[in-house]
Amino acid sequence: MSIKNRYTSLDVLRGLTIALMIMVNTPGDWNNIYAQFEHSVWHGFTITDLVFPTFLFVVGNAMSFSIKKFQDRDSTYFLKLFKRSFIIFIIGWLLNAFPFFYRADSGNWEIINFWDVRFFGVLQRIAFCYFAAGLIVKYLSVRNISIIGVFLLFLYWGLMYFFGDSADPYSLTGNASLKLDIAIFRPENLYHGFGIPFDPEGFLSTIPAIVNVLAGYLVGLYIQKTKNKSKAFYTLLVIGLLALILAQVWDLWFPINKPIWTSSYVIYSTGWDLLVLSILILFIELLNFKKWNYFFIVFGRNPLFIYILSGIIISLFHLIHINGVSVKIIIYNNIFLSWLDPLNASLLFAVFYMLLLWLIALIMDRKQIYIKV
Repeated sequence: MSIKNRYTSLDVLRGLTIALMIMVNTPGDWNNIYAQFEHSVWHGFTITDLVFPTFLFVVGNAMSFSIKKFQDRDSTYFLKLFKRSFIIFIIGWLLNAFPFFYRADSGNWEIINFWDVRFFGVLQRIAFCYFAAGLIVKYLSVRNISIIGVFLLFLYWGLMYFFGDSADPYSLTGNASLKLDIAIFRPENLYHGFGIPFDPEGFLSTIPAIVNVLAGYLVGLYIQKTKNKSKAFYTLLVIGLLALILAQVWDLWFPINKPIWTSSYVIYSTGWDLLVLSILILFIELLNFKKWNYFFIVFGRNPLFIYILSGIIISLFHLIHINGVSVKIIIYNNIFLSWLDPLNASLLFAVFYMLLLWLIALIMDRKQIYIKV
């Protein structure tokens, strides 16, 4: 199937993911967020917990289309795989360091200590998963890719159970993912948002995240080979529902948990991805409701660039001060909090910021500027 004939639903899903990712990353006030727009504290699942695995899922979708051009040219394939993975990783690491300087207590600006920059992050996980999935799909058939995916999920379950604390191997302080990262990295190089040095994008939990990319890849292949769109809708719908049920059963032994990216979480998030995609296929491909598509397609045409830009702009909003107050706080207090309650003001700021990035994406699309790694 050519790019022109690919399902519009996949493009909309990619754009929808970017839009949601921007919104959940940039509330007006982190202390005032609707429950579904923040991550579960530990075990559990919210719509925000669906965003990142969906990003990995659509990376796999895109891989199923782009990989054909290099599949038979080994040197070109491996060069592009390594190059893309390396560039995405470095960009992610640099975003953790941005803006590369800070205002000290003395009031002077000082260069950050790059030795203390967080090693992991969203883009770093994408890079690792993309690279690993690229190696797997290069050499294995669809059947064996599926087998490897199942193996990775059970392997991770075993590692977490046997190397975690016997009292509770899936707790914040007792999980094996934390133990491995602490053994490899200095505490300064890990995420501190949980109150201790613990990274939700750590090494060990990358293993099951690879399966999110593989699932997206397999679904992309299936969609390309299935000309009957009604069949595609029903198939993805049924598999999605079965995945949700399976994940809920697995949750009894291996809880659905994003921070440690449990295997049940992979199945659960993939199930929701399949349900959302099947619904998009129903409305877009079968019922031909397409007038609203372009809003999300615009985001999907420069996904990585827009995501990176969203992080840079909001950092600048925090960095630039007027009379000692950051631009971000000035905008939030005067435009949103002045007439809305804190929860809705915080949400509307996120919507406003997402629309600002959409406007940039729209201008780029109109000028046919597409930035790819």
